[in-house]
Amino acid sequence: MSESVYHVPVLLQEVIEGLNVRRNGVYVDCTFGGGGHSRELLKHLGEDGRLFVFDQDADAQRNVPDDERIVFIPHNFRHLQRFLRLNKVGQVDGIMADLGVSSHQFDEAERGFSTRFDGDFDMRMDKRQELTAFKVVNTYSEQQLHKLFEQYGEVTNSKTLARVIVQVRQSVSLQTIANFKSAIQSVVKGNPHKYFAQVFQALRIEVNDELGALKEMLQQVPELLKPHGRIAVITFHSLEDRIVKNFLRKGSFEEEVPDPFSRNTPESPLKVITRKPVVAGEEELKRNPRSRSAKLRVAERV
Repeated sequence: MSESVYHVPVLLQEVIEGLNVRRNGVYVDCTFGGGGHSRELLKHLGEDGRLFVFDQDADAQRNVPDDERIVFIPHNFRHLQRFLRLNKVGQVDGIMADLGVSSHQFDEAERGFSTRFDGDFDMRMDKRQELTAFKVVNTYSEQQLHKLFEQYGEVTNSKTLARVIVQVRQSVSLQTIANFKSAIQSVVKGNPHKYFAQVFQALRIEVNDELGALKEMLQQVPELLKPHGRIAVITFHSLEDRIVKNFLRKGSFEEEVPDPFSRNTPESPLKVITRKPVVAGEEELKRNPRSRSAKLRVAERV
């Protein structure tokens, strides 16, 4: 499968520049997907350079180029350090992560990620896991669903939505996307396309524990990066971006609350390279509309 069909890599040159690639360095692509960023990275590596790529989606393995410098690891990037150690790697020169769902995953009806098709209400990135979108809407309590849609989807009427789901699931099967969409049709507010996108985002984040995995991965970064090694992360919504921004700036996930009595602010092990997030230019936006919400942040190990 060609990379362009699978997924168009966003902010490609900006990521490579941000990583400040060393020819004989060791790098990690946490979200291999279609391999677009990895292929570009390989072009900047010499014979002794090495690239470890992670992807929990089995489909991604088909995109791995025939190159002895690359090692594919079929696991979630939350296990970054563990699998690098298994490969006898202690520290690396750079880490990148593109947190967007690949175009391929959105375009495969049976994966259940897209609001455009009918199919099983699935949404698992890793098909080995048991939790699916159907299980979430079918078994979570009204309170759990309310919290999930409010926090992960910023859905305006999340409380009403949760109540309706709990009511209708007693008499209607929510096993398919079409069934689910028609079951909640009565509570859709505003633009239906946007509303469903928010609801689906919330479910996808929950099913794949995306924010939990992101936090776990980031916490391993300072120890994994060599001095002057860099991390480059592309986010696609404000929840992820906030987590990445806070961690790169302060080495923690908490929002900053200024303390007028404190003289010493804790030193972050990372130095932010991008004062403002890097976004797609006009040319890229024309070529790839999905790059509109992408934000790239880069930091360097002090």
